[in-house]
Amino acid sequence: MLLGKLLPRDGNFFELFDQHARYIVEGARAFLALIDGYDDPAERERHAAAVIAAEQRADKITHEVNRLLHKTFITPLDREQIHSLINAMDDVLDLLQDTTETMSLYDVRRMTEETRQLGQLSARCCERVQHAVSLLPKLKDASTVDAALKTCEEIDHLESDADRVMRAAMSRLFREEPDVRELIKLKAVYEMLESITDRCEDVANLIEGIVLENS
Repeated sequence: MLLGKLLPRDGNFFELFDQHARYIVEGARAFLALIDGYDDPAERERHAAAVIAAEQRADKITHEVNRLLHKTFITPLDREQIHSLINAMDDVLDLLQDTTETMSLYDVRRMTEETRQLGQLSARCCERVQHAVSLLPKLKDASTVDAALKTCEEIDHLESDADRVMRAAMSRLFREEPDVRELIKLKAVYEMLESITDRCEDVANLIEGIVLENS
């Protein structure tokens, strides 16, 4: 008993998850603002910088979680669950940053309606991820468990919506875009945007497993 009291316990993993999830939403909203203001180069640059800043701050959280895993003897969740969850969350922001930088590197000239739709679905997925993460410390409560599982299901539906939008976007792109270079650029952007929702679904699947195992 005395040994258990002396060993490092818990850390602040849930708080760090919350902070990281807030940065995911911050990055997603900045990315959505970038799409909406894409015709203004100054606004585009400002929002792109905000996406990158959110990713860099979240990256520090990921490093801190992994550092704490080596220092904390008793953790609130299985170590592998903690490691997998924080890295899956980090993948979401990495993709937001990669998409932002790709649009600049490829010199994408315009935003299509499908780009906006995929951006909105990505942002909504990120917001639902934040909500699901916020429920993790309260899994002893049955209503919280139900809410967490429902949120994971909502993320799954949003990912399916993104799949449908991307398929329609690709169909229209190959039928209607006369400029091969623009076609290649937009195809890459569509695929990356849809992948953001895939990564959110990965997070949801991990959270669902944590909820079922710990409730």
